[in-house]
Amino acid sequence: MRVAVLASGRGSNLLAILDAIARGELAAQVVGVFSDKAQAPALAHARNCGIEARHVSPRDFASRAEFDERLFSLVDAVQPDLIVCAGYMRLISDSAVAARTGRMINIHPSLLPDFKGLHTHQQALDAGARRHGASVHFVTAELDGGPVIAQARVPVEADDDAAQLAARVLQREHPLLVATLRELAAGRVALIDHRVHFNGRALAAPLQLTADNRLVEESFA
Repeated sequence: MRVAVLASGRGSNLLAILDAIARGELAAQVVGVFSDKAQAPALAHARNCGIEARHVSPRDFASRAEFDERLFSLVDAVQPDLIVCAGYMRLISDSAVAARTGRMINIHPSLLPDFKGLHTHQQALDAGARRHGASVHFVTAELDGGPVIAQARVPVEADDDAAQLAARVLQREHPLLVATLRELAAGRVALIDHRVHFNGRALAAPLQLTADNRLVEESFA
């Protein structure tokens, strides 16, 4: 599976993908990394691995649509089977999303549909949540609103602050993304009629990450 990664920051999820590929745990190839931030560490990680790394500045364009047209022309040029938004912090225009329905996923640090947008860990604490986590979903025009493929849950401890909770989520976020990519690469997960299908059947709830980093249906979690 040819994978293009969009990232705005440090690229920890990108490194998790590359490490899984290197270990032979993921049948995929990262064919390009793209960012809206020239100094994003994710670009440096890509260059260090000999992967095409491209930066497009939003300041060079009059609108989001024009920026996305340029960005995704570069993405399309590497012919990805799947586009992974891994810490990509920009909203994507409706037209760019519509042209890639079912071929673009995002990882988000909450148990969607709870706590969309930014500062999810503080949102969870402020809401008194007892359980938090991360979700991988198909990208749609709605912010963090696409059909959820899989989730990883973590407990919220009584003495947690946002940083502590973020660190606990990140430990599960990386294996969640890799496990989801593994299912996509194997053809076991697909978006059909706006619903996530697993092994040919529509899921009633997102897949759940087990302690040994496998994805199972909710009833078997």
